[in-house]
Amino acid sequence: MAQACQPFADRFITPMAAVAGAVADEILASIRPMPPLRRVLINNGGDSAFYLGEGETVTIGLAARPEDLALAGTITLAASDPTRGVATSGWRGRSQSLGIADAVTVLAVNAASADAAATVIANAVNIDHPAIARRPAHEVKDDSDLGDIPVTVAVDPLPENAIAEALNSGEAEAMRLLQARLIHGAVLLLQGQIRVIGTAEHRSLRVLQSCP
Repeated sequence: MAQACQPFADRFITPMAAVAGAVADEILASIRPMPPLRRVLINNGGDSAFYLGEGETVTIGLAARPEDLALAGTITLAASDPTRGVATSGWRGRSQSLGIADAVTVLAVNAASADAAATVIANAVNIDHPAIARRPAHEVKDDSDLGDIPVTVAVDPLPENAIAEALNSGEAEAMRLLQARLIHGAVLLLQGQIRVIGTAEHRSLRVLQSCP
């Protein structure tokens, strides 16, 4: 957990940001050496680690509203893609968020790295607006490691320009992480709007499909 969060030490983050992904990685590491498995997927509440043998693929659902399991789309990854971890963060999920993203899904080298990066990017999808309600983290969850830091508890419908501003901020953060080779790609969702970030050299290995 600490190792996955260390590259983001210049931003606010705690090791718990990578807990679900780190657990998925550990379980995968204990299973993968056992033949004759060709494909293994460990899903820890939406943060997933996987192993793909030669020629294998895996299809991941992209959460639109995690609380009602709605999907905005799916992404299919091939064994030749370097991604082996996928994680999602946002204010609507079970984790606390400083931002207002409905969901940020990140692709990375492993699940712990994806988990930490998804937290950072989801925090960056943010603006100040009267439609956004925040409360100190410890008031929302008494065991929160965020203390008095305000976390998002509600987001009423936002005007288009506010949605765009928040997504622009999150996209800029995702691009910084992509250029630093800390992630392989990301999908950002906020009130029906979507942004997709990913490296061109790996896009041919991924199939992104929208859900109706």
